[in-house]
Amino acid sequence: MIDPPDADAVSRLSREINVPESIARILVHRGISTYDSAKAYFRPSRGQLHDPFLLGGMEAAVTRLIDAVAKHERILVFGDYDVDGTNGAAMLYLFLQEIGADVSYYIPDRIKEGYGISRTGIERAQANGVRVFLAVDCGITAVDQVAYAKSVSLDVIICDHHEAGPIIPPGHAVLDPIIPGDPYPFKYLCGCGVGFKLIQGIARRLNREEDIFKYLDFVTLSSTADIVPLVGENRILTKLGLEQINAAPRPGIRALIESAGMKVGKITTGQIVFVLAPRINAAGRLGDAMRAVRLLTSTNAAEANGLAQVLEEENRNRRKIDEDTFAEAQALAENLLDVEADAAIVLHQEHWHPGVVGIVASRMVEKYYKPSIMMSTVDGVAKGSARSVSGFDVYKALKRCEDKIIQFGGHKYAAGLTVELSRLDEFREAFQEAVRDLMTEELKTPEIQVDAEVTLADISPRFVKILAEFAPFGPGNLRPIFLSKGLEVAGIPRIVGKNHLRMKVRQNGSMYDAIGFGLGHLLPQVLNGRRDLSAVYTVEENDWVPAGTTRPPDPVPQLKIKDLR
Repeated sequence: MIDPPDADAVSRLSREINVPESIARILVHRGISTYDSAKAYFRPSRGQLHDPFLLGGMEAAVTRLIDAVAKHERILVFGDYDVDGTNGAAMLYLFLQEIGADVSYYIPDRIKEGYGISRTGIERAQANGVRVFLAVDCGITAVDQVAYAKSVSLDVIICDHHEAGPIIPPGHAVLDPIIPGDPYPFKYLCGCGVGFKLIQGIARRLNREEDIFKYLDFVTLSSTADIVPLVGENRILTKLGLEQINAAPRPGIRALIESAGMKVGKITTGQIVFVLAPRINAAGRLGDAMRAVRLLTSTNAAEANGLAQVLEEENRNRRKIDEDTFAEAQALAENLLDVEADAAIVLHQEHWHPGVVGIVASRMVEKYYKPSIMMSTVDGVAKGSARSVSGFDVYKALKRCEDKIIQFGGHKYAAGLTVELSRLDEFREAFQEAVRDLMTEELKTPEIQVDAEVTLADISPRFVKILAEFAPFGPGNLRPIFLSKGLEVAGIPRIVGKNHLRMKVRQNGSMYDAIGFGLGHLLPQVLNGRRDLSAVYTVEENDWVPAGTTRPPDPVPQLKIKDLR
């Protein structure tokens, strides 16, 4: 249970904004304790966004790009191959095109060129007469590459959000809010978010700031998929962009939604993470990520539908490779490692597809709850991805082993790295030792943080409507988790789908449907009509309406069980 916040503050907020104390308790614990802060939280607006010129490098970047547009100089937008990079590239390309720029975009091939700004990319830009090289979601560690670009008269502007190394690249302008000493007040923007601040700066200088908010759909897809904290400015950008996606999505995003079998108007951050983002990522994981940008920038519905179907097929192929690799990784972990005693999991197989090792590393974290690194062989070296458990800084652990690594980059929960094949065992030992040193006891066990204890009678239609206003949900603004004790199991619980537990629970006349995804193993605990059950759960709207019935006017709550006792 989260430590209870100040009772007087809870009571005061409950009265001021007219919400139940259980709701006020959650808000106070999230740092929202006054009428004004609650209003800002529940009604995020453009006016709450920070001045883009507070970001270091903004003045130089804006001036150079406006000058390039005026002089008809060629601009290349260079993005990473993931959701953040492709959306950032699409957004910057469309905006610069709108203000009259001679602009093109390029996304490197994941396998042939690897991550980030490369000498190949710079030479290609130079050969095409590019004068301004605008990188998004990469570049902050590309010191040598940017120095080379400068030597051949290319002006490089970097929009990144990853950790910088000891030397900042010598670009014409470097925009990254987490550069040590940068004055920007919000530190958690994704790469596309940094790109949006650049757009905001340019638009403000050109007196056309009202035109830019149509690009927030790209920022929403990126912020959600990149798992940045959905607090502060990110929450504002994401909420406004989500409204746009649900009201009037651009052709490419509509095609993506419909090809995945979803409906416009009901898209949530969860659906972006688990449904839309994997399809955008699939373009670069198994082939050419330029296809994702073509889809996102498409203005033709037929073209967009065709591209969306291609990504749908790529995602199906990716899932098959992902499943095979995950099965193999589990077998290796069980047979070659001591998964109980080891502090971390580091696995390498030369034949693994480099496009899925990050996904599989995440799944290994879910299964074993240990920082995990998965690597394959690319061009004679081991390349891969690191993923972390909640609260543990995997970037800091890699930093401790940097003398064993050719290169690495990323942030707290995810990083990419390259290691000499001959030094893999040496690196594995060093990484294990770093994790052992940095991992605290409390981080070793997954924990469910309960926001408030409630009775089932507390879950009124108004309560559910207020909870919906907490959205968009994501890191730093998770869906509130409740505890209820003394529940009675009503009817006969059963297993549905792939090991999901479905049941009804009752308490003093109030009864709700409940589902526990992946919790089929708890069925024996709830058989025979138990009357002493404690449940930890979130409250979500049940969208399912039986055939032949009409949707009720108020949302129908369903309890999504996290754990039972």
